[in-house]
Amino acid sequence: MRLAALIQRLAQSLVVLLGASLIVFILLRVAPGDPATLLLGEQATPDAVRELRTTLGLDQPLFTQYVKFLERIVVGDLGTSIRAQRPVLDMLLERVPATVELTALAILVAVLIGIPIGVISAARPGSVLDESSLLFGLLAQSIPGFWLGLMMISVFAVQLRFLPVAGRGTAAHLVMPTIALAFYVLGMLIRLARAGMLDVLKQEYITAARARGLHEAVVVLKHGLRNALIPIAAVLGLQTGTLLGGAVVTEAVFQWPGIGGLAVVALAHRDYPVIQAIVLFSAVSFVLINLLVDVAYQVIDPRMRIRA
Repeated sequence: MRLAALIQRLAQSLVVLLGASLIVFILLRVAPGDPATLLLGEQATPDAVRELRTTLGLDQPLFTQYVKFLERIVVGDLGTSIRAQRPVLDMLLERVPATVELTALAILVAVLIGIPIGVISAARPGSVLDESSLLFGLLAQSIPGFWLGLMMISVFAVQLRFLPVAGRGTAAHLVMPTIALAFYVLGMLIRLARAGMLDVLKQEYITAARARGLHEAVVVLKHGLRNALIPIAAVLGLQTGTLLGGAVVTEAVFQWPGIGGLAVVALAHRDYPVIQAIVLFSAVSFVLINLLVDVAYQVIDPRMRIRA
């Protein structure tokens, strides 16, 4: 990627982050519910609520609050949790490793299973394997993650007692939440890889490669798959950013100590600093992953280096 293009992308990313911070800041302030009232309870006197709002800085004009919020972010200060009275950065750093671990493993499982199934299915269109993979991909995208998680807990944890019900700590704790989180992405990759490969395998250069006597596996994997990877990389980037932003339902079902659970508690208590930090983390994740996807495009297809 050329320097000018990189600078342009970074400038665009900065605008995106600024916009995300502004939107979440405004939405939190206009949403029903007052953090001071939630902390003190419904029986609190108006004077006590007013005093707490002053202590928290919530009585200041919105513009002033937003400017102070941006000033703190610049120096790496995400504020203090209204509910826990702890630095938000510390709370986020405690939760991020669990979410990254679960997301990375879920994406890895989806890639290692979904793309090969999609490629094999495209190489044998109309076969029993092809029809079966299409049905499986459709089901994987149709089954709600929370329902799949509850069913796995009921069967493998409660009845068979093969796996722990919830929590984090061992490899066994990762099995069910990883499957539940990876299932939708897995189905998407199967269908996307199949569709991309079917289109690529009709191209003239594939016919030419076969005419040269190359083995079918070489034609499919070396000449076909590489050209079908660009849309797959784009979808993977979006899905990874989404999952990193907090797989709230999956983490709630399995009591996984990631940022999804933190977000649920923060929303319930209108903990503005925590919610803002989580949204900012999600936005930064999307921006960084999209930059990596752009780099991946140029590795997959060298012709795109000329356009960058």
